[in-house]
Amino acid sequence: MKFVNNKVAFGRHQTFAVRYGWLSKGFQAVKSNPDILRKDDAVAELGVGKNMVESIGYWLRAFQLVEPNSFKVTQLGTDLFSRNKGYDPYLEDEATIWLLHWLLVSNPEQATAWYWFFNRYHKPEFTAQEIQTALSDFVNDQVKDIKRPAVSTLKSDASLIPRMYTQSKLHKHMPIEEALDSPLAMLRLVTQMVGERGFQSKPGPRPGLPIGVIGYAITQLFAAKGTDIIPIEDLMYSRDEFPAIGAVFRLTEVDLLTKLEKLTEYIPAVFQINETAGIHQLYLMKTIDPMEYLHMHYSCSKQGEAA
Repeated sequence: MKFVNNKVAFGRHQTFAVRYGWLSKGFQAVKSNPDILRKDDAVAELGVGKNMVESIGYWLRAFQLVEPNSFKVTQLGTDLFSRNKGYDPYLEDEATIWLLHWLLVSNPEQATAWYWFFNRYHKPEFTAQEIQTALSDFVNDQVKDIKRPAVSTLKSDASLIPRMYTQSKLHKHMPIEEALDSPLAMLRLVTQMVGERGFQSKPGPRPGLPIGVIGYAITQLFAAKGTDIIPIEDLMYSRDEFPAIGAVFRLTEVDLLTKLEKLTEYIPAVFQINETAGIHQLYLMKTIDPMEYLHMHYSCSKQGEAA
């Protein structure tokens, strides 16, 4: 979760954005056979080309569904995508897509460009060239003690970010598989500007963002920082090497505070908002497993009562 300047990854997606079905299908294949993505059988098993197999393997790691250096499934991946008892094995709940977004952009070691864009890049309107230039500047300034990625690699990452988060427009000569939106596009965290001059990524209320996902993310953040107090301003803006909730989910300050107030009621006695010396802070009142928040959401969702 914490950005470390010599533990980064760029351009490992083979230029393919993650697609509907890839994560659940890829996860279930790996769970059945941990070596499947290393074998020629994977092409037939998953019904995609060899480069896509490599891309699926990368996205499983980037979304923290398998371990970083192997294809051993994580407990979170099992809880989400297990066919028998998984919360959402076929990616039918929008909450899962919000959760996957958090898992991706809070993973700087495997998805550095995505971490950078949602935590460090705050320009509300931009072009593809501006993203590429800014990402290159970030790498030159912040990435240390490793071989710098090639310009073409950074360009590939920079162009893929808006492709993954905007809804595609089907052109006459575009192959149909290229028009399939990434599931992240439905979150509308990035939108294309009129006339295709560029993109927007502006703060907003995000009514579809469940409190259960907010609770999971914030509980993880408290644990990673090893603290029981975080100023709300630090939850809004990334001021250190950790992701910031407001930036990641593109929330306004008012909307973040509203969701935090709801969070204190979602599972009572876990979080509390207090003002100390004029500074609003979120207090962790007792230790809780982040999965408790996901369990709460998905349990209520099955009953038609999800927040």
